[in-house]
Amino acid sequence: MELLPALAISASGLTAERLRLDIIANNLANINTTRTPRGGPYRREVPVFAERLQEAMGQLPGRPSSRAPGAGVEVAAIVEDNSPPRLVYDPSHPDADANGYVHLPNINIVNEMVDMITASRAYEANVTVLNAAKAMTLKALEIGR
Repeated sequence: MELLPALAISASGLTAERLRLDIIANNLANINTTRTPRGGPYRREVPVFAERLQEAMGQLPGRPSSRAPGAGVEVAAIVEDNSPPRLVYDPSHPDADANGYVHLPNINIVNEMVDMITASRAYEANVTVLNAAKAMTLKALEIGR
């Protein structure tokens, strides 16, 4: 097994999950933001992950390879959740509409916390893979002594 590709794949997972945690923190920080520069309430953001393909492998189409088809993960895009905003009746709020309703961001704190836990667990899993690869490399170096 080649160790450097394993390290690169885990490192890409660490980077992607860190960005995912940053986006979740941004969503939670803006849970009550009713006014944005674009107008309207803040919209929840969600990262879209995609497999980083190994085009540089030199693999010909139709020819099987012993290597894994991917080289990690990357954040392909950060998209806005298109679900409708939450409506809260508060006629005294400065951003209330003519009917007295305030349009709040479409963020559910329970969903954000679940996403945060899964992102942190994925981050921990990638750290475990990095530590295992490091331990295998050290053991391989000890064999050569």
